Amino acid sequence: MSETIVLSHFQARPLTEARERGADSARTSLDLGRTEVQVRLETDGVRTDTDAVPWSVIEEIAGSDTACVAIAGGEARKIQTFSEETGRVYTLYPTAGAPTMLVSGIPMHRIKGIEPLEDTRRKLRTIEPVTGRVLDTATGLGYTAIEAALTASSVLTVELDPAAQSIAKANPWSRELFENERIERRIGDSFEVVCGLPDASFDRVIHDPPMFSLAGELYSLAFYRELQRVTAPGGRLFHYVGDPESRSGANVTRGVLRRLAEAGFRDVRRRPEAFGVLAAG
Repeated sequence: MSETIVLSHFQARPLTEARERGADSARTSLDLGRTEVQVRLETDGVRTDTDAVPWSVIEEIAGSDTACVAIAGGEARKIQTFSEETGRVYTLYPTAGAPTMLVSGIPMHRIKGIEPLEDTRRKLRTIEPVTGRVLDTATGLGYTAIEAALTASSVLTVELDPAAQSIAKANPWSRELFENERIERRIGDSFEVVCGLPDASFDRVIHDPPMFSLAGELYSLAFYRELQRVTAPGGRLFHYVGDPESRSGANVTRGVLRRLAEAGFRDVRRRPEAFGVLAAG
């Protein structure tokens, strides 16, 4: 039985280059770089152990810097969707490592000079050791939840939009989000979900909301008070804010620092290497 193949230009271009050199086989990845396989380069296309992908499809993927394409049952589709619920367009966007997700054109991870997984790890390093119960307030592609679950006893991750979750399901790098038993996924508004959680129920909190203009309520004093309430004594929170060197990032950071302290968090301080703020419960 064939499995879904997921390619971007990072995988497709080496195949077209190998064909031009006259090679009859090549090594590539069929899951956006997670694993490698040997494929045959035939006259009509690229053949795997279970599938054949026409050269016209490979060439189209190779010609786009912005698309991740899923190929299944002989059909190719760009991994992108529009949310009727939020009015946002979600797109899986390729990088040299794990992909990121564009939310109406805005990348969810830092991708300039850094890959999404390293961006994720820098956030988590601010609250090491990542142990006990972890709250992740914005699932996205699930990289934070997946990385936290490597050492945490449990992770609760919250996603507002089912459309965004559908992009994660199509992303090979998000597979553990749906397979790891230590990760609990909830669809809902983070504000409402957090308000319904017990006091002092999390040892670590990663608050990585969309930018302020898209989700201002997740930067509010009222929400910070709820985050402080669910953070256990001695617990830690990391709040992603954005580039502290930019004008908008600096302005947002100042407000975040002030409101987190007003909400009852202690030892609130900037962590510029992770583009965010660290606080103790």
